[in-house]
Amino acid sequence: MSELPFEKIKRKVIIKRESETSDEYGCKPEDRSTKDLIKYGVICVNKQQGPTSHQVSDYVKKILELKKCGHGGTLDPNVYGVLPVALEEATRVVQTLLPAGKEYVCLMHVHKDFEEKKLRKVIKEFMGKIDQLPPVRSAVKRELRQREIYYLDILEIKNKDVLFKVGCQAGTYIRKLCTDIGKKLKTGANMQELVRTKAGPFKDEEMYSLHDIKDAYTLYKEGKDKELRKIIKPMEYGVRHLPKVWITDTTVDSIAHGAELSIPGIAKFHSKIEKKDLVAIMSLKDELVAIGLAHKTSEELEKREKGLAVKLKKTFYPRKVYPKYTKK
Repeated sequence: MSELPFEKIKRKVIIKRESETSDEYGCKPEDRSTKDLIKYGVICVNKQQGPTSHQVSDYVKKILELKKCGHGGTLDPNVYGVLPVALEEATRVVQTLLPAGKEYVCLMHVHKDFEEKKLRKVIKEFMGKIDQLPPVRSAVKRELRQREIYYLDILEIKNKDVLFKVGCQAGTYIRKLCTDIGKKLKTGANMQELVRTKAGPFKDEEMYSLHDIKDAYTLYKEGKDKELRKIIKPMEYGVRHLPKVWITDTTVDSIAHGAELSIPGIAKFHSKIEKKDLVAIMSLKDELVAIGLAHKTSEELEKREKGLAVKLKKTFYPRKVYPKYTKK
């Protein structure tokens, strides 16, 4: 089974201290009102060929009558597929998706006749870390850089057309990958068609078109929110790929105010956290409070009782919802 790096890691939840959450504060993400879901939600949009990723994000903003939207991971106008779009207060969640792995299905056209055995051998040489020079028309500086190919599976070969699935590090140019495969094969090759099937935790089986969103919002305005709630996911959906640390109720407000997370505020955490990993800080109701960089490994969190645990990067949770922490 082809899996991106985060999908391969099987984590356990380690209890640091027994702690309960009060029904008086906060709300489970799935229990939010539709109004709040729109404000703190994400959508897996099925981007079509033609518009830019920014234009698609702007269309969503206009359809849902919002002030701002943000997309996670740019797709070229001619590429279609998974485009995560975050709404209003959730827009910063997309930044956690930018470095996450991506998966594409590509149709590559080989310019001359080739032996299948040789093609399969050449493709194996592109597994792992590769050096890649971005295309002339690209959004980044054109200099040689290293990217990683996690898997590259041929799905079908018909005449000179090759359909393959590739899982890769963010920032990998599939158009350039096709060209480089063609050079190595000594036949020449080019990308004919490309669809993104995964962007971090977002997958193609949960995509919705702009028409779907428009129709669902029209029904919502008429008092029927079932379809819209199916389309818009809580922003916590956008950090499913991250390891997590759950904090006590009395720690939530201090983190919401920007305080660094220390070990005494932790109720439980995921195994296999390494230093400098990007982690999601969650309430005991599974609400996203903040994201930050791990300052200690899971083993250190388990053994120690004091010290900095996570250095904050961004907070998401509103202030003054949970009670302030008071020293005893």
